Amino acid sequence: MKNSSVMSSVIILEAFYSMEGLQYLYFTIFFMLYMLIVFANTAVIFIIIIDKALHKPMHIFLCNLAVNGIYGGTALLPSFLSTLISPYHEVSLACCKAQTYFLHTYALIEFTILSVMCYDRYVAVCYPLQYHSIITMTKVYKLVAFSWAYPLVAFALFFVQTLQLKFCKNIIGKVYCSNYSLVKLSCDDTYVVNILGLLSVVVFAFPQLVMTLYSYGHILKICLTATRKSKMKALKTCTPHLFAILNYSVGCFFEIVQSRFDTSFLPFETQIFMSLYFLIFPPILNPIIYGLSVRTLKANISRLIRTKNKLLPLN
Repeated sequence: MKNSSVMSSVIILEAFYSMEGLQYLYFTIFFMLYMLIVFANTAVIFIIIIDKALHKPMHIFLCNLAVNGIYGGTALLPSFLSTLISPYHEVSLACCKAQTYFLHTYALIEFTILSVMCYDRYVAVCYPLQYHSIITMTKVYKLVAFSWAYPLVAFALFFVQTLQLKFCKNIIGKVYCSNYSLVKLSCDDTYVVNILGLLSVVVFAFPQLVMTLYSYGHILKICLTATRKSKMKALKTCTPHLFAILNYSVGCFFEIVQSRFDTSFLPFETQIFMSLYFLIFPPILNPIIYGLSVRTLKANISRLIRTKNKLLPLN
């Protein structure tokens, strides 16, 4: 399959052709994963909203993490499923651009919320007596608004450069659209766009990275001089968040490696796993990580499951 030499309004997602023959198996697997993402994150959101005991800063941030998980999963999987069973494996250029914006902003929002949660854990561990005076509900709402507004606006300002390009190729070797993939299809000089892309990575990620390193640097410093009991309490407080950051970081590492380096020597299934990890596994694992570690949330999830079981007809 060759790229079109003229401007096209259709983008071919070439990786889908390697799924032919097993597309219905893949469809079943990814449909179930999407349902799991929606159910798990909706359950977290629902429980946090209805239980007033969970109307606390950490749980409000967790609720936003769950909302973003649904946002990211919905930006990818419905389009993925429809293209998978289509005989042509095509999407319109407009849909490709829209998906690019949604997926990139999902990634940035995820990282921003995780960095805000780092700050919350830093105050909880380093200033436990002043926690409620520092992390007020007004500040929580401002941080939540920042977590969404900054990525949505900042990436839009950068993405305008990509939208102005003319595309003379129309084949992307992945199962979804991304900014770097679109730029590579352009017949214009993309030197400026590539430079802006590198600068945008610094602009988008630097504040969050500084927040994360600063917060955990101070937490580690406190733990080195604290009593054993205080260390265990800090570890219990931070472990779920550390797992969430590690899970997301692994996914980002996979995506960067696959986007910037030649991974064609890897099995196709491994390439798909690496490509989709940061879009599928954080939204699935975050509710599990926090659902198992936050006692109140765990109790409410268990109660919700028991209530649903009671409603099921007996055989």
